Amino acid sequence: MKKIIIGFIAVAALVGCSTLQSIVRSSLPYTATLIVPASTSTGNTHSAVSPASSMDQLFGSNTNAQVKEVRIASAKLSASNPANQNIGAFSSVKLYLSRSDGSGEILVASRTDIGSSVGNNLVLDIDNSRFVDDIIKSNAARIRMEYVLRNKLTTDVSLKASLGFSSVPATAQ
Repeated sequence: MKKIIIGFIAVAALVGCSTLQSIVRSSLPYTATLIVPASTSTGNTHSAVSPASSMDQLFGSNTNAQVKEVRIASAKLSASNPANQNIGAFSSVKLYLSRSDGSGEILVASRTDIGSSVGNNLVLDIDNSRFVDDIIKSNAARIRMEYVLRNKLTTDVSLKASLGFSSVPATAQ
């Protein structure tokens, strides 16, 4: 009887930890700061690349083995410098997620119809048709933004990209 109770507690703890890790993965976004130089020309496609990090990486927690079926759940761009920068200066943006070496790149979010007066925050349309487990579990990811400028910039612009994910617990089979 003791073995059954101990076994039940062990299974409950394992499932509980996986569930908790799934919730953590879902609530801590990956972020990256992307720099768009003032010298960038309008009307052409350009790229900006930055390493992506999440809070669990910063605190040394490795939750990646505890989750599976990771998909993009949300994507947002915010002007961080200057803080009042209108993202309407961009006519389109696409965000790609990949391993730190650029391999396995996947389009995760985009917006092609950015209004000229959208403000300094923009929620992007996500593409959650593919799992991104391999990238997230690689422990080092990067975000690449492809963009087309509508208006000439007067100063370098820093944009913060935030990617949220959904996942399910990886339980022992």
